[in-house]
Amino acid sequence: MDSIPTSTIRAMYVTMLRIRMLEERIAELVSPPPEIICPCHLYTGQEAVATGVCVALRKDDYVFSTHRSHGHYIAKGGDLKALMAELYGKVTGCSKGRGGSMHLISSDVGLPGSSAIVSGTIPLAVGAALAFSIQKKNGVSVAFFGDGAVNEGVFYESLNFASLKKLPVIFVCENNLYSTHMPISDCLANTDIYKIAEAFNMPSMRIDGNDVVEVFKVANDAIENARRGKGPTLIECMTYRWRGHVGPNFDVDKGLRSKEELDYWMDRCPIKALESFLLEHNLVSESEKIQIRGRIEEEINEAIVFAKECPRPHESNILGDVFRT
Repeated sequence: MDSIPTSTIRAMYVTMLRIRMLEERIAELVSPPPEIICPCHLYTGQEAVATGVCVALRKDDYVFSTHRSHGHYIAKGGDLKALMAELYGKVTGCSKGRGGSMHLISSDVGLPGSSAIVSGTIPLAVGAALAFSIQKKNGVSVAFFGDGAVNEGVFYESLNFASLKKLPVIFVCENNLYSTHMPISDCLANTDIYKIAEAFNMPSMRIDGNDVVEVFKVANDAIENARRGKGPTLIECMTYRWRGHVGPNFDVDKGLRSKEELDYWMDRCPIKALESFLLEHNLVSESEKIQIRGRIEEEINEAIVFAKECPRPHESNILGDVFRT
């Protein structure tokens, strides 16, 4: 970690904590009887991927997200109050209460959108990269997607076009081993997703998606190469979602995965690993760790209070923001 500034490492620690603590609170709020009724696909366990990639980006770079979008939204700098208001379906939400958890937008920090359509935002990221290239803006676009998205044809079309035109786009596959409830070995003939890029003459690699420092280093190199006109990169990040595909449950009781597997990945917690390093090297103290968590908890509490107090969209504006009627 010698080559990474201490301030960057600490910033990544705080960002991962913000994601984790918010997702754990949301898990409580969607549990019966739910306060939040929109479906929420939680990011718990995968925090290092969004954090490591987004910290390496500029504010005006673009990130395109998926149905599991909370982590990307927070890591890119999205406002917590606007996020919580969106989950509660309020007009002050980042999507004006119309999108919910799976359709977060924060254009002011470079998140043009997320989508519930599997693979749906991959071509959008490529299109944004094409726009950067045409306009000579030196920007970089990132497409986040899961291993399940690899079964969609548009993934391959996007890789081909991006490589053909040497576009400044980074494809980040968050391989959490499951496509909804199906192990990837049951739906992919070749589970080495990163090797797919070889067919398109695109550099690619598989990395430990639970090591935020490794994610940052690899993403930073790929991003800088893209800025220099060297084209796209595919990064396969091996990680694991602790909770089920959607909602607060862990799915062990349903027989969808084993407790031993869940325990193995929980022991490899990305936050715990970085926290241990910070404590060991005196980059954060025990008292400071408590203070950081306290500040984040206060921020989350304020966001929830804000969301509850805000109004819902009014039926008189049902056609507002519709492109054409």
